[in-house]
Amino acid sequence: MRNPYEILGIKEGASEQEIKDAYREQVKKYHPDRHQDNPLHDLAEAKLQEINEAYDYLMKNKGKGGYRGYSGGGSRSGPQSQNPEFMEIRRMIDSGNLSGAEAALNRISTKNAEWFFLSGMLSLRKGWYDDAVNNVQTALSIDPSNIEYRNAMNSIMASGSGYRTAAYGRGYATNNDLCRMMQCYCCADMLCDCI
Repeated sequence: MRNPYEILGIKEGASEQEIKDAYREQVKKYHPDRHQDNPLHDLAEAKLQEINEAYDYLMKNKGKGGYRGYSGGGSRSGPQSQNPEFMEIRRMIDSGNLSGAEAALNRISTKNAEWFFLSGMLSLRKGWYDDAVNNVQTALSIDPSNIEYRNAMNSIMASGSGYRTAAYGRGYATNNDLCRMMQCYCCADMLCDCI
C-alpha cells in the first residue's frame, strides 16, 4: 500500500487534528452511499477501505515517527501478515485476476483467518455476496481484533443494506411474525441440523 499520508492527502508529520480532518473529508468524498447508483461504486468502496486502513495506521502510530513502509492490513498479526502467498493473492484480487487468486487460495492447505478473509474478498469481487459474508465472518471469528476484517465486514453489510431497505415495505414481508418465525427455523436448521 502507498504511504498513508499520501492516501489521506496530507504531508508527513501532520498533527492528529489534521489527520482526523483529512480522514473525514476523504470519507465524505468516497463513501459508497454517495456512489450507490454509479458504476464507480466498487472503486469507491475499495478507496474507502484504503482510507480506513491509512487512518487506522496513522492513529495507532502517532508520535512514533514518520511513515516506515506501511504494508496495509490494519491490525494483522501473526505469520500470515508476512506470508508471500497471501500478499500475492491480495495483488491478484486487487488487479482483477480472480481465477489466479482462486487457484492460489486452493493450493493453500492451512485455512487460517487470512485465508478466509481473502476467500471472502474473492467471493465479493465475483458477486457472491452470501459467500463473502460467511468467509469474512469466519475470519473475524478466528481473529476478532483484526480491524481490516471488521472494516471489510462493515462495508459488505452496508452495501447489502441498500437491497434490504429497497425491498422493505413492498409486500415481501406482509406478516412480520411469520417471517421472524421462518428465519429462526432456518437459522436453527443451518446451525445444528436439528430440525
